[in-house]
Amino acid sequence: MATWAPQPAGLQEILQTFHESTDTQNKNVQKAITLKLNSFTRVPDYIGYLAHILASLTTEDDRIRTIAGYLLKNNAKLVANSTPDVLHYVKDSILRAFNDPSPMIRGAAGQDVVAFLGTLQPRNWPEALMLLMQNLESSNFEIQEAAFNILEKTCEDFPRKFDVEINGTRPLDHMIPKFIQLIDHPEAKMRAHAIACLSHFIPIHSQSLFAHLDLFISCLFKRASDEDPAVRRHVCQALVLLLATRPDKLMPEMNSVAEYMLYSTQDKNESVALESCEFWLTFAEDPDLAPSLLPLLPKVAPVLLQCMVYGEDDLLWLDGDEEDALVPDKDTDIKPRHYGQKSHGLEHESESGDSSSRPGAYTREDEDDDEDEDYDDGDFDDDMSTEWNLRKCSAAALDVLAVRFGGDLLNVLLPALKDKLWSDDWLQRECGILALGAMAEGCIEAVEPHLPTLVPYLISMLNDGKPLVRSITCWTLGRYASWCTQPVSDGQMNDFFVPTIEGLLRMVLDNNKRVQEAGCSAFATLEEDAGAELVPFLEPVLRNLVFAFEKYQHKNMLILYDAVGTLADAVGNALQNEAYVEILMPPLIKRWEKLQDNDEDLVPLLECLASVTIAMGPAFLPYCGPVYARCINITHQSLMQFQTWQQDPENLEEPDKAFLVVALDMLSGLVQGLGMALQPHIESTQPHVLNLLVYCLKNPNAPVRQSGYALVGDMAVACFPILRPYVPPIMEELMTQLDPEPKMEFVSACNNAAWSVGEVALRYGYSEFLWTRVCCLLMTSVTLDDPEFQQWVLVLIQRLIPILLHPKAPRSLHENAAVSIGRIGLMHPTIVAPHLEVFAQAWCQALFEIKDNEEKDSAFRGFCTLVQANPAGIAKSFLWFCNSIVRWSTPSNELRDMFHKILHGFKDLNPPAWDQQFQLMPLPIQERLTELYHV
Repeated sequence: MATWAPQPAGLQEILQTFHESTDTQNKNVQKAITLKLNSFTRVPDYIGYLAHILASLTTEDDRIRTIAGYLLKNNAKLVANSTPDVLHYVKDSILRAFNDPSPMIRGAAGQDVVAFLGTLQPRNWPEALMLLMQNLESSNFEIQEAAFNILEKTCEDFPRKFDVEINGTRPLDHMIPKFIQLIDHPEAKMRAHAIACLSHFIPIHSQSLFAHLDLFISCLFKRASDEDPAVRRHVCQALVLLLATRPDKLMPEMNSVAEYMLYSTQDKNESVALESCEFWLTFAEDPDLAPSLLPLLPKVAPVLLQCMVYGEDDLLWLDGDEEDALVPDKDTDIKPRHYGQKSHGLEHESESGDSSSRPGAYTREDEDDDEDEDYDDGDFDDDMSTEWNLRKCSAAALDVLAVRFGGDLLNVLLPALKDKLWSDDWLQRECGILALGAMAEGCIEAVEPHLPTLVPYLISMLNDGKPLVRSITCWTLGRYASWCTQPVSDGQMNDFFVPTIEGLLRMVLDNNKRVQEAGCSAFATLEEDAGAELVPFLEPVLRNLVFAFEKYQHKNMLILYDAVGTLADAVGNALQNEAYVEILMPPLIKRWEKLQDNDEDLVPLLECLASVTIAMGPAFLPYCGPVYARCINITHQSLMQFQTWQQDPENLEEPDKAFLVVALDMLSGLVQGLGMALQPHIESTQPHVLNLLVYCLKNPNAPVRQSGYALVGDMAVACFPILRPYVPPIMEELMTQLDPEPKMEFVSACNNAAWSVGEVALRYGYSEFLWTRVCCLLMTSVTLDDPEFQQWVLVLIQRLIPILLHPKAPRSLHENAAVSIGRIGLMHPTIVAPHLEVFAQAWCQALFEIKDNEEKDSAFRGFCTLVQANPAGIAKSFLWFCNSIVRWSTPSNELRDMFHKILHGFKDLNPPAWDQQFQLMPLPIQERLTELYHV
């Protein structure tokens, strides 16, 4: 193999850039240096230069060599384009640097080993693996520990890449026994590394580990009382992973394991306690383990409850007693939020109001976004929001235990819970209120008899002198909002509903920012559950929220926007009252006028205004002009910025798509609220919204396309005459979006595309229907099938049917595809009907659980039209069709007549065959068909 060597000129240029980067604090100079470093990545052998500086230029300062090492790690993916001689040189250099006398160089080289093992995979760099394993045998503890540290990181980051054969042998067959041996190492760090490395192979069911599993478990038990807390933490972590993966191995010793984990959950070292608490969370989440967990509840639940009490360190960190409403927020207080991205879905019969978007009292924020386990979405303890701690884990475990065991859990905890709720110690009261909220979902039936006492108690706790008590009380009241907002009598309303509204509105205006946040979030949850019940209280509600606009700092202002938008969604057109418009719009417009087009706060304000616009409808018209023009400008500028970035992506920063997404969503809100009244603004504003929309539908960012297709559908519904001239180019983009198996990030865009095509098809048909009515009056004949839309029908059906039939497509995608097939069939039955047999069963299965609404009605009328055009197409799926018919509660008169005609048509066609098939139907279907349609 040829030996690679750096070119002196290139090496000098890179070194000079490194030196310049360490000699200046000027941001503009640093930016220029960053661009220059980025340009180096286009040099084919750039990583060779970095490896040379790291390993060979010992005359250079360690800081310069370390910079090279970190850049080498960040550019590990460049090996894909490297020549064999460069790759060989890089790998050899990294291993030499790993043995450098300088700790800085060894540290940088260690990170390079991790990065390149991940990129190349161990099978393509066995020399690195061999060196690491050899170093474990060293008599020098520093060398041992450094090697084990790297091994632990690699085992954690890509365990499956080790579970392979290399040159006829499996590395893990050698590594696993060595790791098990090192569990008894005299140095605690080595023991901890050994257990940690082994634990990472549990979730992947590594057979190399499972061959030694009994020995591994034996070693874990031996180290259970290790004096070092890091070792005990890894023992607990391993037991949690074993419970999740191989519970059969722990069940024979579960009593002993449970006692140990209970003891460890109360360990003075919080990291040990937290890992132990994960054991109960994992235990509770597995329904198959419930019978084994139930006998342990009397011991486990009280321990979890006690772990939810704030500790002294928590209180020092929280600093929660101050009245800080006038203190400006720091930039670091504001967590990233996701805005916009409307996704069209259908409501199911089994669903109730979903408040999942509301912040909660505990959430796990794992580093791996692919395994996002929200026990209650969002965060409420803002200062600890990025830390998954013992209190949150215990509350989450109690939540899952409540779902699993319901009343059994409440019976176990009731005495301790009462003691805490009525304790003189505010910390105990706070803990009890958190527990009460945590159990709300699972224990609601058991708790409900106590709510007439508990809800007034919670409302009284809103007056507590401790902000942390007031804030957790807000959250818990939010968890019981659905009970508070279902007044069955005037007494219930006066005793619970009204006091809850008044109490939370006071918290919205509290002088502590944490309480404001919790109160505003809880009130938004109450808004969702209360819906129209809030209409009589709209004036005081609006005045309180408007006052908050003057009081809130930056962070809580974002939550306030959400609360106002949620209120608009909840009360709908009740917000059209002129008095309410005059209360709400001035502060919103005042905020609107203060913000520049590139201000990030404009994003949540636009999202809020979109909901307000839909609710206010025509009452929003006086404010429409500048809002519409600004949305068009933001859309246009965002598209131009994106186009500029596409031309030079390596030297420019990609523009934030959030502005484009919410501008499109705001336009959707204007369209829904104002309909054809928006036409003068559309026609007088340039560029034309639909010219911009076509470009949005081509955007590679799925959220942009998603909101674009939502706007297409909304325009089809509310102002189709404006949309129609632009349908041909839109349809070309739309059809390409209909994918039977889209990538996860494209599902919502595909959803909206599937929905919008049905809306467009329906409006084409309706416009032709109205024209037909006119022609009939004039005694003129006309074809119903619109020739322009007819050209797309077959292509659309050929794309929608595979979506409907695909077993792995999300349910929402099945449903939107089914609705659009039905609507297209309603307007173009002669083209669609021949395909009925292919999709009939899947179509009925997709929609039989959907709540009655106009979309479902038009889709079923289309399906019935297809059945009438091709009766044989339903023969194999007739039972599913009947099942979907009887699921209807209130079909329109037209649809009811269609059901009646089809059922009696089949019966009259062949009575003996009908009777035979009817008797094979489940009894509930027979009874409903007889009751409703007399067959």
